[in-house]
Amino acid sequence: MTARIEHLVTSGTFSLDGGTWEVDNNVWIVGDDHEAVVIDAAHDADAIAAVVGNRRLLAIVCTHAHNDHIDAAPALAERTGAKIWLHPDDLLLWKMTHPNRLPDTWLQDGQVIEAAGADLTVLHTPGHAPGAVCLYDPGLGTVFTGDTLFKGGPGATGRSFSHFPTIVESIRERLLSLPADTVVRTGHGESTTIGAEAPHLEEWIARGH
Repeated sequence: MTARIEHLVTSGTFSLDGGTWEVDNNVWIVGDDHEAVVIDAAHDADAIAAVVGNRRLLAIVCTHAHNDHIDAAPALAERTGAKIWLHPDDLLLWKMTHPNRLPDTWLQDGQVIEAAGADLTVLHTPGHAPGAVCLYDPGLGTVFTGDTLFKGGPGATGRSFSHFPTIVESIRERLLSLPADTVVRTGHGESTTIGAEAPHLEEWIARGH
């Protein structure tokens, strides 16, 4: 059975640098009828668990450790037995939300997470956060970008632990080199494609956001 992509939107808050904002997050589930992987367990462990159903949850993969992307991860892990995966460069951010619960497994650039016939290759794409990663599956023709690349440009770099030149370099080197028809499934908002975003790189740099 071929892997499929399921999409859930959950709502909550994002907090950093003393501010809090209401946000809607995209939660992605990749799998088949028997097993699955969750990408970014945001806000609502019950809602995510309901979509997973009675499938075996192999991993809870965090694209980065801002609280709105990881706040439901421990509860989902406890409920399902799945391990939480995070890039080690985001451990400091993780501890701001979950000081007493470490991730179970460290993500490494280039590793492949397999689930239900899907092969998710980890691309370390720092900039929005030091340990930000994207997950690319050529078979599914998609890349899950978290908050690294959105429809209309790079993720925000105006708060702590983020850096605009770094995110531009990550996007240029790791994402815009992917096939143009690759679907970009983001951490918030609408999906896009690599081909739709690639022509605008120089505009983003000129804006310097």
